[in-house]
Amino acid sequence: MTFKNVENITSSRGKKIANQFIITNEEGQFFQSYDSIIAFKPNDPMQPIKLDCIKWDYSRTTSKYRNQFLKCESKDIKKMTKDGDIIFTNLN
Repeated sequence: MTFKNVENITSSRGKKIANQFIITNEEGQFFQSYDSIIAFKPNDPMQPIKLDCIKWDYSRTTSKYRNQFLKCESKDIKKMTKDGDIIFTNLN
């Protein structure tokens, strides 16, 4: 897998956040917190978002930036999972 771009997530004030990354490749975008892939958003809108089954809610900070990446709140993840829009899998 070849990565095209790696950038830090930015805060609501526009500052780059250390250890929180968006990684882009030809298949879509990954959210990485420290050394762990937390989420994957595919470019194909017919494919579900993938969350790492172990680390998806590792900490408050991870959850905060995961939600920013997914543009949703934690409560939305349950509904999106039930609807099949999110699946849990091993991303690491």
